[in-house]
Amino acid sequence: MTILVTGATGRIGRHLVDQLVRRGADLRVLTRDPAKAAFPAGVDVVQGDLLDIDAMRRAFSGVRTLFLLNAVTGDEFTQAIITLNLAREANVTRVVYLSVFDADRAVNVPHFAVKYGAERMLEQMGFSATILRPTYFIDNELMIRDVILDHGVYPMPIGGRGVAMVDTRDIAEVAAIELMRRDQAAETRPIETINVTGPDTLTGPDIARIWTGLLGRPVAYGGDDPSGFEQTMAGFLPKWTAYE
Repeated sequence: MTILVTGATGRIGRHLVDQLVRRGADLRVLTRDPAKAAFPAGVDVVQGDLLDIDAMRRAFSGVRTLFLLNAVTGDEFTQAIITLNLAREANVTRVVYLSVFDADRAVNVPHFAVKYGAERMLEQMGFSATILRPTYFIDNELMIRDVILDHGVYPMPIGGRGVAMVDTRDIAEVAAIELMRRDQAAETRPIETINVTGPDTLTGPDIARIWTGLLGRPVAYGGDDPSGFEQTMAGFLPKWTAYE
């Protein structure tokens, strides 16, 4: 049966599409601008987004399994509400949902609260779902690369407990495995939650030492106080993203 992938051009979605194509999935993707998106041959493309109800209904036609990634935007919960209701309307019962690590504990952070709210919707609406809870994306290091290279400081206030960072390619592989497993199952399965983490828990000083070794020159850790990083993030994103 057909698998529908949302967020197909993003950091996880593009790797997920490749993973599913290699596994021989009957694949459909939803994208705002097909002309700008280069998908492998055989992938069915529907133009639209998660707030376009008519496009979503077209996208769900003949679909059995959904990969839902509602992006970090002001209307991300609305995206989830619309998508899951339209999925149920189309008798799509199998879902792999991209949530976030500790979604049920950090509900004071808006993004986490949205993800946990969507998790609860999956349960209450009776979906057969796998909920993926990845930790911090190691790919995010690219956003602070210039600070590290130009100033010799690792600015992310990770703290002494550390984070088991994960690569988006690994998240995509887990998602592909779960989508195929759900889609090919003879009967629906109960909801499962999978924490997707990296192999090592790294503290701020640990990461500064790794950068020092890579660059061959000292890189200092900026410290655990998040206030400075929060102010920097506030210049172009909501302050809460400093804790995301």
